[in-house]
Amino acid sequence: MNDNLVCPNCDTAGMQPFYAVDNVPVHSVLLMHSREQALTYPTGKITLAACEQCGFISNVDFDASLHEYSLQYEATQAYSPTFNKFHRNLAQRLIDTYDLHNKEVIEIGCGMGEFLIMLCELGPNRGVGFDPAYDPDRIQSPVKERIEFVQDFYSEKYTSYDGDFIVCKMTLEHIPDTAVFLQTVRRSIGDRFESIVFFQIPNGSYVMRDVAFWDVYYEHCSYFNLGSLSYLFETNGFEVLNLASEYDDQYIMVEARPLPQDKQHQEPTAKTKALIADLKADVAYFKAQYPLRRQNWLTKLAEIRANGQKAVIWGGGSKGVAFLTGLGVQDEIGYAVDINPLKHGTFMAGTGHEIVGPEFLRSYQPDVVIVMNPIYCAEIQRDLERLGLSAEMLTVDLQPVAQRI
Repeated sequence: MNDNLVCPNCDTAGMQPFYAVDNVPVHSVLLMHSREQALTYPTGKITLAACEQCGFISNVDFDASLHEYSLQYEATQAYSPTFNKFHRNLAQRLIDTYDLHNKEVIEIGCGMGEFLIMLCELGPNRGVGFDPAYDPDRIQSPVKERIEFVQDFYSEKYTSYDGDFIVCKMTLEHIPDTAVFLQTVRRSIGDRFESIVFFQIPNGSYVMRDVAFWDVYYEHCSYFNLGSLSYLFETNGFEVLNLASEYDDQYIMVEARPLPQDKQHQEPTAKTKALIADLKADVAYFKAQYPLRRQNWLTKLAEIRANGQKAVIWGGGSKGVAFLTGLGVQDEIGYAVDINPLKHGTFMAGTGHEIVGPEFLRSYQPDVVIVMNPIYCAEIQRDLERLGLSAEMLTVDLQPVAQRI
């Protein structure tokens, strides 16, 4: 163990490195408007290390000063019917569970405000959203009159904002000092013990068990399983009300409420300790299987090219960037396809592949479509059918889609 590596989730020394990759683009969803910009974009190093005490995984070589969260940051999933259905069902469940009607909602890391707007529409509720990349012109809704958007990172200076319900979706994984951040949130709540917090983050266990190297990228410096997420909340002044994994096991979620100081946990519960114990086997599996998974993809892409076939990836976001840069491929893949029109004509950070819309495939006629996120296979199949294409579909975990179009 490396005694110099102290876990930012539990302050325990001895995190163990198990995965390293160099020359990774420090952003994978910034809009790159030229191939040259994409090819020369700054890179960093990823070294993942695991903490056996709390189950947390951190990029110990992460440098936050390299990041640029601006209006060029394009991470919305709102163009997907599959995602929109999930999003709306999640919002309605939270509203029903916690009686979110005419309440004050705060969202930390609100992106373009889609989820906050949904909570305020369906409640109805009032809201405050924090995000430096928020674009006020992106989404128009009458409910925005009841929402204040702050184009800044949430920090200690905003703890005066009161919230009955505090949301933080797909943000904690971008924060290196996770315990410090959650302590800030807890202080902002103070003695409002009826407030509820809801966090959603990528599922680190999914990444480890699926050997999903395409889900490891520089922006994500912090990786959790259910155990480490529960540990973080239980040891920083919260009672965990619910833990769950959703979206085909890709996301994990926690619902919690603040505790008075005399009732706060000093140690994690037995249930949390049992969940943490899963980490060691998951990390060992990822470490052992990663070289084989990577080589299998290199072999498959070489086979496609040797057969004179044309291949594209479907997904012009972070997974696609991590997949292409992780394999170090160029000509083996022709284009990246994405349904988000704001990405069309831009380029993938690191490799410079152009991002095109589905309609482009009518003329390009790919033989193989590699799907970056299997949950969208049905959507993509429908698009290919609509376009009259007969491409073979492979998921990113090298599984053929059962039904060929």
